[in-house]
Amino acid sequence: MSNIFLISDTHFNHEAILTFKDYAGKPPRTFDSVDHMNQCMMDNWNDTVGPNDTVYHLGDVLFGHNKVEWLEANFAKLPGKKHLILGNHDNVKFLAPYFKTIELWKELKDHGVILSHAPLHPTTLAETHRWGLGMLNVHGHIHSNPSPEGPYKCVSVEQINFTPLNIEDLPNA
Repeated sequence: MSNIFLISDTHFNHEAILTFKDYAGKPPRTFDSVDHMNQCMMDNWNDTVGPNDTVYHLGDVLFGHNKVEWLEANFAKLPGKKHLILGNHDNVKFLAPYFKTIELWKELKDHGVILSHAPLHPTTLAETHRWGLGMLNVHGHIHSNPSPEGPYKCVSVEQINFTPLNIEDLPNA
């Protein structure tokens, strides 16, 4: 197995995320509190990712107050070499010390994927002069809603059981 993992939209400390529902109107998972959700995601991360593994977080890392303190006490201790694909709720000022790189998107040609926070527009994904043929857009942002039709895979935590996903478990990886 590869040592590259993908995850998006952890929204650590974001109480409102507990009320998000899937496209059928059902909550994807029930948590007693935001602390319960945080602990579940951190436990799953610790059980899945090793210290020498690479993790691409596809944005929307955390919310709330005391961001620096929470990041230092919790996120900094999660294993793996972390890279951030910037999400619409991310603030580089707080997050930069906890990631090796911060980018708007990332192409992993060896795996046939393009990483982004939100799904790329189909015309952008179809730019074969840029990407070649058969690239899969791995993204977050849409939470429990379905990805667009075509070569898309959402790795928002609600869709991957709140656990980092090995890149080799992607379709066509």
